[in-house]
Amino acid sequence: MTKSTPSFYKMVLALVLPMALQNLINVAVTSADVIMLGKVNETVLSASSLAGQVQFVMTLFFFGITSGAAVLTAQYWGQKDTRTIEKVMVIALRISLVVALFFTATVLIFTEQVMGIFTKEVDVIAEGVKYLRIIAFSYILTAITMVYLNIMRSVEKVVISTLVYLISLIVNIVLNAIFIFGLLGFPALGIQGAALATLIARLVELLIVIVYATKFNHTIRFHIKDVFTKNQLLEKDFYRYSVPVIANELMWGAACAMNTVIIGHIGKSVVAANSVAQVTRQLATVVSFGIAGAAAIIIGKTIGEKDEETAKVYGKKFVHLSLYAGVIGGLIILVIRPIVMSNLALTKEAQGYLSIMMFVMSYFVVAQSFNANLVVGVFRAGGDTNFGLIIDVVTMWCGSLLLGFLSAFVFKWPIAITYILLMSDELIKIPLTLYRYKSMKWLRNVTRTIA
Repeated sequence: MTKSTPSFYKMVLALVLPMALQNLINVAVTSADVIMLGKVNETVLSASSLAGQVQFVMTLFFFGITSGAAVLTAQYWGQKDTRTIEKVMVIALRISLVVALFFTATVLIFTEQVMGIFTKEVDVIAEGVKYLRIIAFSYILTAITMVYLNIMRSVEKVVISTLVYLISLIVNIVLNAIFIFGLLGFPALGIQGAALATLIARLVELLIVIVYATKFNHTIRFHIKDVFTKNQLLEKDFYRYSVPVIANELMWGAACAMNTVIIGHIGKSVVAANSVAQVTRQLATVVSFGIAGAAAIIIGKTIGEKDEETAKVYGKKFVHLSLYAGVIGGLIILVIRPIVMSNLALTKEAQGYLSIMMFVMSYFVVAQSFNANLVVGVFRAGGDTNFGLIIDVVTMWCGSLLLGFLSAFVFKWPIAITYILLMSDELIKIPLTLYRYKSMKWLRNVTRTIA
């Protein structure tokens, strides 16, 4: 029987609040780097933004792995099958560590070449190299922490993630100030200080996770024997639902990285303005992505309980919530626009670009909230992981990215037009995601009996 509306919103609030706070904390970490490095100069701000694209792409792997795993874990959670969830977690950790090792080795061996992908400006590359040679050592730490916390989130253990990232934020901001500007007798390290602060914060995250996993979490435990035990049926299911999500996240992330490459080859003033605009977008969507995360958990669990009618009702409610959150996010961007522009040491040229970019972001976040709720939340909860891959290839690679590339390098249109085209993918997605949602093809129970 469908739960009452008050109990639904109570359930959503219990998940959305800590997840939104966690998203806000993650944005605050990025914002701390942008604000503090923005006070140093435009070059280091651009360098950290471009160098950060490497970790952005890597975390897309982790997000894809854990999102695919969450298709299974949320539904098995509905059946209270914690032992299968533990096995899924180990599979996800095993794959994520391999990915992290690959990225670490690549960045440390080909540092300058990696930065050269994003920009040809020598001074930006030089600063980015300094950043990458320190931050690369955090990749393995991030793999373990992110995978574990995301799996915990899929079984409604969301508070631990918020606690971990809140402590990490405090550590990061304090150490950022000390290392970047040379406080308390430390030398002023600039961009290297930002990287060092982040590395230490990631180490703190991992230590907290280890303590929590071994001392306090008695529901989902890590069993060392699972590392060396193969369950072909479960791994088949894992890859069936994870591979399309990983490919989806990578295609989306690669498109975002290509956006950055296009912007990076236009000029560092555009890069600096875009790095700030992207932070404001992230800030405005913390609740939206919290809603999408809650949709994945609640609808997935409901499907696992074999209550498909309630899952349909929940899907409709989440669509409405995503639209409300998106509109509020867009208004927030418009309100903070003059405040942001007046408090960063940007050139007049960069400020002009930022003004346009933040206006674009004000409507972009409404569309992104709607689409993310359906693709990342509702559809994946029902095991519909292939649709997101198809829609991102069509709307980004064959849509916004192609149009932005032609605008920038073939037709030489104004930067404002180029940016509007690069940010048009979420608008193109809306009719496609809406059609898929109404078809109900996304609603499937993917659980089975696992030995």
